[in-house]
Amino acid sequence: MGPLLKDINVPADLRRLSPEQLALLCEELRRYIIDTVSLYGGHFAAGLGVVELTVALHYVFQTPEDVLVWDVGHQAYAHKLLTGRRPRFATNRKWEGLSGFPKRSESPFDAFGTGHSSTSISAALGMAIADKLKGNVNRQHIAVIGDGALTAGLSFEALNHAGVSSTNMTIVVNDNNMSIDPNVGGLTRLFADHKGDAAKYFEALGLKYYGPIDGHDLPALLQAVEELKMLDFPKVLHVKTVKGKGYLPAEQNQTKWHATAAFDKLTGQLNQPKTRDNPQPPKYQDVFGKTILELARQNPLVMGITPAMPSGCSLKMMIDEMPERAIDVGIAEQHAVTLSAGLATQGMKVFCNIYSTFMQRAYDMVIHDVAIQDLPVIFCLDRAGLVGEDGATHQGAYDLAYMRCIPNMIISAPMNEAELRNLMYTAQLPSTQHPFVIRYPRGKGVLTDWQLPFEDMTIGKGRMIQDGEELAILSIGHPGNFVVEACRQLAQEQVFPAHFDMRFVKPLDETLLADISSRFQKIITVEDGCLEGGFGSAVLEWLNDHDVHPQVIRLGIPDNIIEQGSPAEQRADCGFDTKSILKTIRDLWGNNTA
Repeated sequence: MGPLLKDINVPADLRRLSPEQLALLCEELRRYIIDTVSLYGGHFAAGLGVVELTVALHYVFQTPEDVLVWDVGHQAYAHKLLTGRRPRFATNRKWEGLSGFPKRSESPFDAFGTGHSSTSISAALGMAIADKLKGNVNRQHIAVIGDGALTAGLSFEALNHAGVSSTNMTIVVNDNNMSIDPNVGGLTRLFADHKGDAAKYFEALGLKYYGPIDGHDLPALLQAVEELKMLDFPKVLHVKTVKGKGYLPAEQNQTKWHATAAFDKLTGQLNQPKTRDNPQPPKYQDVFGKTILELARQNPLVMGITPAMPSGCSLKMMIDEMPERAIDVGIAEQHAVTLSAGLATQGMKVFCNIYSTFMQRAYDMVIHDVAIQDLPVIFCLDRAGLVGEDGATHQGAYDLAYMRCIPNMIISAPMNEAELRNLMYTAQLPSTQHPFVIRYPRGKGVLTDWQLPFEDMTIGKGRMIQDGEELAILSIGHPGNFVVEACRQLAQEQVFPAHFDMRFVKPLDETLLADISSRFQKIITVEDGCLEGGFGSAVLEWLNDHDVHPQVIRLGIPDNIIEQGSPAEQRADCGFDTKSILKTIRDLWGNNTA
């Protein structure tokens, strides 16, 4: 750790430095971020790009009295280091450690919790209006938006309001021409123009524009921020930065280094654990990417849409080969859904791939524009269930519940890669004429031999994985693999529960449920979604409606917020990992034979 950084515990310590010392501090901050993330992993390139900006804002403004709101919170690593969390920074994104994003309960310097993008202007504007009403006219309100977040509709709505608000507010646009992948759309072209068009964009909305300035020129930043501090009306500071600044591999490949596992900081090589030579299962998102490309080659009506996640969801494979049929619309989930609906009215078979947590932002469009009109849009919800280190803001916990209550929806979850492939095939068939949800988790599946000929999966039909005695386990999606492992261990104890992979939450396989409920008096449901309103609730509703009342134990995500940690730690905490499933089965089995 550098000699300056070691003595900075809060921004007040930072302000005791001379302006000339700040450049050295920026070098120390970058080195500390590189050192720590190389050991433990985490978001990387975005935080390196805003080091000078972070230092300038905390140096000039009197945080936390002046409120600083970070958009797309993975930019905020330097902010965390300067605001009392350096001693715990190694716990970032770990179980019971620091959140990877700003979090109000973590620090008074985190004025607003931010994990999703494009919220900063609205939140800071709300704070500014509240202070205006209370007569607190001297308090500064700063929203830092960037890393692609300005393309979202919420940002435009907030800008439209901010310009006429007469509030003491500063909007800092961190313009690095990136989200996770390169920015897209007309706004990107506007910002690339240095002829003053960006100024006319903002000033037409009533926002005084300053810039663009070099976001790595610290003296220029300090001067600009000092000048803006003296103005008590809404204004925009346009800052040009380089994502990954100060670490050459990240500057050269900004998408790859958006977030990273542990790596060798000298070579830039990931510290991959040694594996055997046998093939490894693919990631679910790569199965999606390869499968949609294969389907698109066969079916000219197939299209792919994603809001700013082409690399993360693997739609980039199709974008590279068929750019006219695979579209990144930027961070604009609402537009992605309604665009997909428009395409569907013309007979296109649209795979709209949105992370489960981000689909929440487009819920009205799912109902109003897709379900009510019964359009056969195919929603591929990546990162469903527990997502690990990204934590509370990114958990895909709620999609089964919030989709299940919508009429006309087909809702499915594959247990493995082969089922994902076949569900995608089934969803794009001409006979499928309803909205179709396919939700699947982050990371690797379980099969190495998955790329088999397509099979039409009968909608609303589950399957029996093993028959058994005394109790039945009903699983949906990937958690069925934890059940399989539990059953394998139980077989050594001569305990043989039945196991059914239901495949569909809506419609439920009523024939299979009728058979199960007639043969078993004890049922366990297993899901990686919220228990309130999810798969287990659907089973309970069916049993109640048919006046069948076995003992039902539901395993899934409980009614509380699941914080950051490894997926294994999160599953254990929620009680649906293999160990927890084993305990539940043994408890029920023992009670049954007592």
